[in-house]
Amino acid sequence: MGERDDPRLGRRVHSERALRLMELLGLDEDELCTVLGVDPLTLLSGQLDHRPELPILLDLLDESADRAGPAVLRRWVRTNGLVGRPIEALLRRDFAAFEDALQDLAANGFVLRGGR
Repeated sequence: MGERDDPRLGRRVHSERALRLMELLGLDEDELCTVLGVDPLTLLSGQLDHRPELPILLDLLDESADRAGPAVLRRWVRTNGLVGRPIEALLRRDFAAFEDALQDLAANGFVLRGGR
């Protein structure tokens, strides 16, 4: 795995897969660490191969990214849906709830709910 500069972090991210997850969902470093259950040093050192969450989340997001695009995913993840904001499920590491939210996105599209 190579390393890439990430201007949002002001340092290097050593995992292409972690960087992809950050970009797809617009996560910051703290959010990514929480989702993956690692500390910042582990993230920066690139020692993420043992984290099963990363490839599973990317697999779940691939179809949605192809259909909706990363810009929509970044907005969707922070928007209230039927079961709350998907980012909240991720930060609780409730991956089943996040997968349910992705299934809702696939079935219904990105729907903004709000009053006038």
